[in-house]
Amino acid sequence: MAVVNRDPRTAPHGTRNDAILAVVLAAAGVSLALFTAPHDRPDALGWTLLLAAYVPIVWRRRHPLLVLAAVVALVAPYHALDNNHGAPVPATCVALYTVAVTGRPLRTVLTAVAVLGVTVTAMFAVDYRQGIELLRVSGWVIATLFCGVDVRFYRQYVAAIVERAERAERTREEEARRRVAEERLRIARDLHDLLAHTITLIGVQTSVAAHVLAADPERLDRETVAKALDDIAQTCRTARGEVRTTLEVLRENDSADGRGPLPGLDGLPDLVETARLAGARVEQTVRVRQAPPAVGAAAYRIVQEALTNAVRHAGPEPAVRVDLYADEGALHLSVTDDGTGPTPGTAPGFGLVGMRERARSAGGTLDAGPRTEGGFEVTAVLPLTTTGEGNG
Repeated sequence: MAVVNRDPRTAPHGTRNDAILAVVLAAAGVSLALFTAPHDRPDALGWTLLLAAYVPIVWRRRHPLLVLAAVVALVAPYHALDNNHGAPVPATCVALYTVAVTGRPLRTVLTAVAVLGVTVTAMFAVDYRQGIELLRVSGWVIATLFCGVDVRFYRQYVAAIVERAERAERTREEEARRRVAEERLRIARDLHDLLAHTITLIGVQTSVAAHVLAADPERLDRETVAKALDDIAQTCRTARGEVRTTLEVLRENDSADGRGPLPGLDGLPDLVETARLAGARVEQTVRVRQAPPAVGAAAYRIVQEALTNAVRHAGPEPAVRVDLYADEGALHLSVTDDGTGPTPGTAPGFGLVGMRERARSAGGTLDAGPRTEGGFEVTAVLPLTTTGEGNG
């Protein structure tokens, strides 16, 4: 079946195999010529033409039409000399089959007409009775050609099935790579939101403790230092818990979506309180009670990143306002501050990019930039009717 399914022109060791085939066919032709009546046996010229007719078979895969033409050119005078007419049949059949299996059906039909026309005409010119006999057995030539055409169509069918299977496999591989890329992006966003928020708060609280320690060592405000250190410890515990949750989600194989519980709107008060501990004066107005998990997670992460940027870039004790409300089937979110914005020359981070990706993951939009009256503003509109699973 492997030989039948494979295109003979692309088979390995084709020339070597055809040389062996030519020798075997020549042996069969010689046997047919020997085991016949003495008066039908070829003479010296007949033997030469007979053996020469099998030589082109060696190159049948590379030049099927030329090989067939060479075989016909050698076989026609062989028959015209009234030698044994069965001896060259193997060479003729193999040449015809090769043309049929490697060419288009129209070319095969034209080739059959040409071959039969030439051989029958030659035989009628030599011997009328032999011409009638050749015309009678021409059905074998047609059968050989039909066999080659049938094998050609079968190979095309098998090739189409293989191509579809390979295309489906490539599609599955591309889908797997896309999902891996999306998961890596989601994990990168989660880690950025968590670590950037935590490290910013720890940096602010550490600066407070260092300032108290260096301001007046003789009159150390132990209570303030202790509170700053307690805030740092609490922030570390919270971060450790979130990291543990993220790692558990990554190791979990039985979860339906592999993501675990998503943060939502109920976590906003904790974000506000954490920002207040870092020195920000935060006011919040939340007029949304419930939201789809994807929307709630996106809103949580956007507010988290906006508060982190405010604590980091808005200066000491910035005034920050967080507003969330629902209108016309969408969650409207805004986080504004009165700070001075990032320090010139500061390397840009991934915060704004991550917030925009969060909004897009829930089917919404996000805008961020300086306000005309000073400060910075982040606004987002997230549809409350989304059914997709956002990236938590």
